[in-house]
Amino acid sequence: MSADLGSRPDGDRARFLDEDPADLYYEHAPCGYLSALPDGTVVQVNQTFCGWVGRPAGDVLGVRFADLLTVGGRVFTETHLVPTLRTQGVVREVALDVRRADGGTVPCLVHAVEVRDADGEPVLVRYTLFEATARRRYEADRLAAQRVAEESELRSRTLQQFVSELSAAVTTADTAAVVVHRARRAVRATAAGLWLLDRTGRRADDVRVALTAREELDDEVAAALTATAQGRADLALAAGVRSVPVGEQLAQVWPRLAAAAAAAGYTELVVVPVTADDAPLGALLVALGGQPAEDLISLREPGAHQPLGAADVDLLTTVGQQAGQALERARLHEETARQAERSAFLLDAARLLARASGVTETVERLAEMVVPQLADVCLLDLITDAGTYRVVARHGDPGRQHLVDALRSWAPPARELPYPARTALAEGRTRWFPAVSDEWLAGVVRDPAELAAVQALELAGMIAVPLAAEGRSLGVLTVSADRRRRPLTAADVELVEQLALQVALMMAKAQRYELEARTSHTLQATLLPPAPPQVPAMRVAVRYLAATSGVEIGGDFYDLAPLPGDHVAIAVGDVVGHDITAAATMGQLRSVYRALLVESPSPTAVIDRLQASWPLLGLQRMATALFATLDLPTGLLHVASAGHPPPLLVTDAGAEFLPVRPSRMLGAPPSAPVEWSGVIPPGATLVLFTDGLVESRSSDIDAGLDRLRVAAERAPTADPDELCDRLLGDLAGTHRADDIALLALTRDR
Repeated sequence: MSADLGSRPDGDRARFLDEDPADLYYEHAPCGYLSALPDGTVVQVNQTFCGWVGRPAGDVLGVRFADLLTVGGRVFTETHLVPTLRTQGVVREVALDVRRADGGTVPCLVHAVEVRDADGEPVLVRYTLFEATARRRYEADRLAAQRVAEESELRSRTLQQFVSELSAAVTTADTAAVVVHRARRAVRATAAGLWLLDRTGRRADDVRVALTAREELDDEVAAALTATAQGRADLALAAGVRSVPVGEQLAQVWPRLAAAAAAAGYTELVVVPVTADDAPLGALLVALGGQPAEDLISLREPGAHQPLGAADVDLLTTVGQQAGQALERARLHEETARQAERSAFLLDAARLLARASGVTETVERLAEMVVPQLADVCLLDLITDAGTYRVVARHGDPGRQHLVDALRSWAPPARELPYPARTALAEGRTRWFPAVSDEWLAGVVRDPAELAAVQALELAGMIAVPLAAEGRSLGVLTVSADRRRRPLTAADVELVEQLALQVALMMAKAQRYELEARTSHTLQATLLPPAPPQVPAMRVAVRYLAATSGVEIGGDFYDLAPLPGDHVAIAVGDVVGHDITAAATMGQLRSVYRALLVESPSPTAVIDRLQASWPLLGLQRMATALFATLDLPTGLLHVASAGHPPPLLVTDAGAEFLPVRPSRMLGAPPSAPVEWSGVIPPGATLVLFTDGLVESRSSDIDAGLDRLRVAAERAPTADPDELCDRLLGDLAGTHRADDIALLALTRDR
């Protein structure tokens, strides 16, 4: 002040120096001064305050102090400031806004002191006002910075909780639910939904979009978004986080979506890409507008458009990235589990099918495996010599089996093969329909009644795989899933194809087995002799049991033929091997033997002639055989063996093997046969057998012969049929590795 005044003329300096310091302090003080009566009427004001409000002193004097304030200031003054003055006499640093003449406001900090007389009655109220614009701005900035810090901390906590919940989620469904719930709460959205891309189709461009999880999302909006996203998903996800206001611009592009969103009260749709390693997995959508369910009271006006801030956009971007990583992890976990289930399923299928021996048993076991574990409906159509037949029509739910049974009248042999089995069989390739609509069904099912039956099944996907093995088409396997099951995927198609391959191989094996069985039955009936002839003074019983493995025929045979002069020829033999070749060799051997009987040769002569003619017959298999002749009136028996076990003689005194010394097998280098002769006493039984009765993998033939002797002695009988049944019951067992031929002759007493 002294420096400024020192440059002025002496007259001006004197005038300034003569001015009242108190006047300078009051009128031009850096703060506003007001004095008011107890009723609030202003009776004194300084120039500083008048300059702040842009009014001359005359316009301020006589006005109530409260009327100089904003509405909020007046309310506060009447309700708080004046009562406080009455009780305490002073009020310090009250923030009030003073109204300017131009309509603006001046933020102030107000100090008020009540002046009282000797009796304590209020006389004046002195107000001191400090202009607080800078301080208000500072506090606003500080509050804004504090709010940003709090929001940042809140977002950090939100992300931490989000990541924590994602780490606990195992399945895709659980992960999707966490993503939707936490994303909605993070930005206080009205609703949210998560759509994921389905790339399980066999073609690279076969991409579908499916709503995986949602929260408070309007049904019509969800349907419109799903329809809108089909075919446009990759393009939309490439644009990053996008906020789309619900208005005319949206209505011009997607009118159905805009109308549904507006009807739901949404003002903005925010699309958040969900990615993993920069690869799009789907999109998260949050809808703004309306009032979130958790807000009991909202200060937002209905329909007010409040776009997201940059911080919320960054938060949602991070949510999309974290969600993508978690979803990819859940998918890998689920795919690993499903792959393990598929491998276990195929292993069980292989074990189950391997135990099946016939076509009927095979298809029944197939149906038990497929439904309901793999699909809901299993259909199997087989090609036979008589045409195509639907041999399996099974539903996994017994309560819905009647729906599948209704389709049999439209299946072969009643009608042609239905679609898509017909197409798969004709084209020789798998036909997969991941989605089944009523329009598609109406185009491929021609009969209205059949269409109604198919629609009642509520099918959502179908796979038809042709069955082929050994260069032949065997039929077609069709599996379907209804709308209660998850959609069929490309992995399911591969599983059904692998199962179909196993089924086809098993079908070929079963058909081959049945053909061989029918052939063996026919050949067996042709080669084995008819029922034994009536033999005077003898009772005869014969048994033939095929092995339980392989074809039901082998090289075992027996024969009983009458000879001139009350004689009978007896033979039993076993060609090496258990197959069609052994059976054919046995037939030739029996035919040659019958031809030799014309001359009534002795047993040793039969062996000599067979040994000599073996190379001429071209027989490549060796055989054991026992030949005998029996004089019926006397019971005289002549026996010769070519490597065959000796016969067993059963009498009342016990059982013993006849001491017949065997020569070499037929087909081996010949050796001189030795003939044994003896008499069968009246009432005795002669038992001839092949080695299938006495041989086993667990013991040698000597032990088997001993068991046979013990079994024959256990309950002696003169009935050859009863004896045969007992011997087979004690020695044959359920599982037989070789055929058994058994011949018992009892001489009458």
